[in-house]
Amino acid sequence: MRISFLCSDEQHPVNEHLKRWMSAQRGAHQVELVRKKNELSGGDVLFLISCSEIVGSADRSAYRATLVLHASDLPRGRGWSPHIWQLIEGADEITLSLLEAEDKVDSGRIWKKLNFPVPKHALWDEINARLFDAEIELINFAVSEFEQIRPTAQDLTIEPSYYPRRTPADSQVDPSQSIASQFDRIRVCDPNRFPAFFELHGKKYKLILEKIDD
Repeated sequence: MRISFLCSDEQHPVNEHLKRWMSAQRGAHQVELVRKKNELSGGDVLFLISCSEIVGSADRSAYRATLVLHASDLPRGRGWSPHIWQLIEGADEITLSLLEAEDKVDSGRIWKKLNFPVPKHALWDEINARLFDAEIELINFAVSEFEQIRPTAQDLTIEPSYYPRRTPADSQVDPSQSIASQFDRIRVCDPNRFPAFFELHGKKYKLILEKIDD
């Protein structure tokens, strides 16, 4: 198969997982990883992973299927960074949806869903590892079962909900509140790209949260 990954951010931690998958597929499939949609060469399946561009119908027509990996139980949780918002809300399990890309955000037919647990003690890198492992599992499913899959429409009896795009302000914590009450907000923040921070005495401070072995 001819497979394309479109991941806009070269610094996104998912890239290492994608590169390992590509290396394992060498000889079995023709796979490319690109940063912009104008670099796409067309083929059988296009995976949009942490893609910030709008990939319209003209772009998608170059592939037999264009698929999105979205970390919510659709139609609930459409929009941006759904697993981050859910964990801040207190979730301890995330549903990952593999769906067809459509012009209306996160509205396409579902190919498969799977759930994975997120322990309350898991930090951003551990959360990412669980998410990316689940994404690779769904990528493998899509590739191996490509000809047999019969997608299903999203449940129209469920009212869709939407998450907003996260901004740096969403990583701010309140120094007057307890660590325990803000732990979920702190632990989901990538300290390299989107660090948690607080302001005090006219200064801004970056928070780095790490586990210490006993």
